[in-house]
This record gives sequence, structure tokens and C-alpha cells, in this order.
Amino acid sequence: MSELKQAIEEIVEKHLPDESHFVVEVNLVPKSGKTVLSILIDADQGLNVQTCANVSRAVAEELEAKELMSEAYILEVSSPGVDYPLSSRRQFQKNIGRELKVLLTSGQELKGKLLEVDTTGVKMLVKKKEKGKKATEEEVVLSFEEMKKTIVQVSFK
Repeated sequence: MSELKQAIEEIVEKHLPDESHFVVEVNLVPKSGKTVLSILIDADQGLNVQTCANVSRAVAEELEAKELMSEAYILEVSSPGVDYPLSSRRQFQKNIGRELKVLLTSGQELKGKLLEVDTTGVKMLVKKKEKGKKATEEEVVLSFEEMKKTIVQVSFK
């Protein structure tokens, strides 16, 4: 199945409008006798519905032409939702300046502002609260390996 996912990902990448768009994830999940082909795409400056529709049509046409999906399937092309964990360096880069909630592999949870992203990890400004003391802010460097799950915090300010 991983060869099929790789082939589909290559097809999706070919049909993205430009270099500012990228593939987040391709999943094939059996559901009610059919396979759901779920494709998540994103863009550095945000994604619109029309782009998802265009990519969906182009991918469906190529899948049919190449006969890659032997059985009935449902195709879903969308962007990751606000509660979808960040998974690629590019997604982190896109969210510099935003508040993140990070669950570390150690089980510790941090909340703070994303300051920088490099090839190995991120730098965040994290608020430290100690009982009986005024909250302070501290820069923390985290590697991608020590971050288990990272969610962008939605702000309505």
C-alpha cells in the first residue's frame, strides 16, 4: 500500500498550482466496503476551496487514466483543520509568530509563541509560571524528535 500512497503523492504534487503549495498527507482508509483516499494539502500563504477542487479533479482524472485504484473509492482533498497537528517543517515555518501547544515525548506540555524554525527543530517563547511568583518568559529550543504533537492555538483577539 505504501507504493500506491507514494504514487498518489507524486500525482498530487504534479497537480499543485505552484511551489507555495505542498502535500501534508495522503491516507488510504477502508470504510464501508470502499477505500477513502484522503489528501491533505496546504500552502505557505493559505489555501482556498477552488485549489482543493482543482487538485481533486486533476488527481481523479489521472488516477482513472492510470487505473491505480482497482476498486471503488471516495476522494477527499482538503486542508488540515485548525486542530490538525503540525507534521512538516514547512507547516511550522508557515506558523512562525503564532501560539502553539506542544506535547513532548516526555509527556510535558508547553505553550508558547513560535519564534524560529530550522532543519532540526524550533525555538519558542514559553511562559513559565511558578506558584507564588510572577510569570516569566523563556526561549526554549526543541528538536522535532522530542515533539510528539503540536497544535496551533486559535486566538480570537
